[in-house]
Amino acid sequence: MGWILEKFIWAFLVECTFLSGLSLSHRASKYAFVREATSAPPILSYDYIVIGGGTSGCPLAATLSQGARVLVLERGGSPYTNPERINIKNFVNSLADISPSSFSQPFISTDGVLNTRARVLGGGSVLNAGFYSRASSEYIRSSGWNESLAEESYEWVERKVVFEPPMLQWQSAVRDGLLEVGVLPYNNFTYDHLNGTKIGGSIFDKKGNRHTAADLLEYADPKRISVYLHATVQKILFKYNTGKRRPEAYGVIFRDALGVMHRAYLNTNGKNEIILSAGAIGSPQLLMLSGIGPARHLQAHGITVVLDQPWVGQEMADNPMNVLVVPSPLPVELSLVQTVGITKFGSFIETGSGLSLGNSWSERLQKIFEFVSNQSGQPSTFFSENKQSVTDFVRYLSNPTLKGGIIVEKITGPLSKGHLQLITTNPNDNPSVTFNYFKDPEDLRICVEGMKTIIDVINSKALSKFRYPNLSVQALIDLMLLIPMNLRPKHVNAAYSLEQYCIDTVLTIWHYHGGCPPRKVVDHNYKVIGVEALRVIDGSTFYRTPGTNPQATVMMLGRYMGEKIINKRFFSGHKSEAIN
Repeated sequence: MGWILEKFIWAFLVECTFLSGLSLSHRASKYAFVREATSAPPILSYDYIVIGGGTSGCPLAATLSQGARVLVLERGGSPYTNPERINIKNFVNSLADISPSSFSQPFISTDGVLNTRARVLGGGSVLNAGFYSRASSEYIRSSGWNESLAEESYEWVERKVVFEPPMLQWQSAVRDGLLEVGVLPYNNFTYDHLNGTKIGGSIFDKKGNRHTAADLLEYADPKRISVYLHATVQKILFKYNTGKRRPEAYGVIFRDALGVMHRAYLNTNGKNEIILSAGAIGSPQLLMLSGIGPARHLQAHGITVVLDQPWVGQEMADNPMNVLVVPSPLPVELSLVQTVGITKFGSFIETGSGLSLGNSWSERLQKIFEFVSNQSGQPSTFFSENKQSVTDFVRYLSNPTLKGGIIVEKITGPLSKGHLQLITTNPNDNPSVTFNYFKDPEDLRICVEGMKTIIDVINSKALSKFRYPNLSVQALIDLMLLIPMNLRPKHVNAAYSLEQYCIDTVLTIWHYHGGCPPRKVVDHNYKVIGVEALRVIDGSTFYRTPGTNPQATVMMLGRYMGEKIINKRFFSGHKSEAIN
């Protein structure tokens, strides 16, 4: 049974490492206002320029278009051009695509953990596990958001892209197991963040079709919005106006797929702005490339300093994820995250099940790790040390569908922080990112408590029918430690120390944030401190992850700030007319 179990664990390592998908909804048609950047004129002018058509950028732009002319510049392609990826069952093989035109751009942090960033209209909502859950009331209040407007903005998103998931055998068993081990109370199906066990929303509909932030562009005024794809912004342009001491953003330079440069400027009438929504990696990276960041670091790369801002790229954080897999003697449904246990000690327990693999997946998995390792420039013994394990996996992966489930824990926060730095001045290249997983001992304590909860759930009566009776949790731990899931050093004591297990087997759940910390890089209105006409509205401004999964709040924030900006624009315009 050894190689079978190892094959199973490899397959679910894939599901855990890439807990996301590229299947999309065939319901939404291609928008007439979405075009390739190669069709853009050399010079454009708009009221708002949104850099990044991602999870926040799409709802933001759709809202702004209700009262102004909006340009969206997205460096990736359209999710609607891949109909074969519609269903959830195809998501794994889609993630194996590491071509330059793929929707995900992999990178390895200096911590030795494989990660990815989105490059597609809709952003991370095209790549994630689809779980939808709002931030807690405490998070909303501490962020300074208006609670009524936040509620309205969540509902605006939910009407278009969120569904109640079907609860089948595996997800129901884990739900019951969480309740059995004391993750109480049971809160049923809800979008709200509440301590206990609940069923959350999903951006997958009942047919398994993915709905994304790009679908929120259906709210846009098609006469007032233009979206250009494969439009990579090179830098933001600044000027110094007479009588003003602060630089003012007035345009951008972007490059199309053929390498042709274009310029987009803000219209000179009114309070127009450039808004960065390029994500927790892209937004601080582009600020630096435009001359806003730590002066010495920018000068070392030959970048003219517009504003010495040492906090750009700081307070980068990624919520660490650790996992156990459970081989099942019974068939299980293909599911991503639906059930979640929100513990009182700060760990979130989530689960997925089933996995459909193409016969070529194992070879592709090897290529992904090799490709990213080479791109990172980090020396790696990943494959040389584990060559036999990988070879056995390739040999024995004859059945593309595997049985069983995966249970993961993610810690809240986290308290551990890192930083981002440029490697090159090419905006297509990944910067160097350090997250410092478990640097703060409190993060490690929460991980250990989360792993103990997972073990209790696996040993619960509710999950017993999905367990091989002769396969102990310790055996699962031992076998997980044989799998090269990251580039971090492995220690013998990880087999019996949950602290070391957390450190050695840490993965990402793609909830990284920071890089443009609030009150340091942006103010309470998300305006970049020290310059005019520039905001950052995305997850780079989060001081910690909002609840179990951030996508609901990232989409909400786009709508929320779009409403605030456009309402102030209308108010200012009416006030000006009254004065005249």
